[in-house]
Amino acid sequence: MTENLSVPFSLPPVIVALDLAQPQAALELAQQLGSHRCRLKIGKELFTRGGPPLVEKLVNQGFEVFLDLKYYDIPNTVAGACEAAADLGVWMINVHAFGGRNMLLTARETLEKRSQRPLLIAVTILTSLIMTELYAIGLHGTLEENVLRLARLSKACGLDGVVCSPQEIFLIRQNIGTDFKLVTPGIRPFATSQDDQKRIMTPEEALKRGADYLVIGRPITAAPDPLQALLEITASID
Repeated sequence: MTENLSVPFSLPPVIVALDLAQPQAALELAQQLGSHRCRLKIGKELFTRGGPPLVEKLVNQGFEVFLDLKYYDIPNTVAGACEAAADLGVWMINVHAFGGRNMLLTARETLEKRSQRPLLIAVTILTSLIMTELYAIGLHGTLEENVLRLARLSKACGLDGVVCSPQEIFLIRQNIGTDFKLVTPGIRPFATSQDDQKRIMTPEEALKRGADYLVIGRPITAAPDPLQALLEITASID
């Protein structure tokens, strides 16, 4: 198991999404940003190209890494994947709440056997989806009703929190309370492009509503000066 270096001070709530195609570019950007300024998210494309060695390099450099692979399979398969991710020393991993109660419970119970474990959160409804797309895949009720149903299921199964659109933060806080981590993608600073996100919000607004962590990608990674973009966002929410 790779030892996860602890951060000796409080980090800002920003998780920078390293949605880059090449591992070397991701490592260079991470070094520029610094482990004392942010956490990092590694998603499917970068993990597929860089694999566990990339994750271990970032962890050994002191970064708290959110491994965003949205595991969704039969319970034993997901539990095994979660354990493998935990062996890399990551700070947080996620599964998809659509996997159901048994999958969520098995993943949580597997991680609880460890003396140290990553946070385990569940994805509710992707921030790229809108109502017409939910109807097309057979989900009934409003988008908010579906998000709350999945958040309640995740809480009942003992998970640490959920990924949700910032527009559902207040709804979840009202119904589930404060002892539940809310990780919010779809964060766009004022006057930046929304890209392929549909349900977005500024960092300041998301934190005011009760978000714990803000996942921010292209406004930082695609900026002419990524470090300056990160510092400006951090200053705006400090």
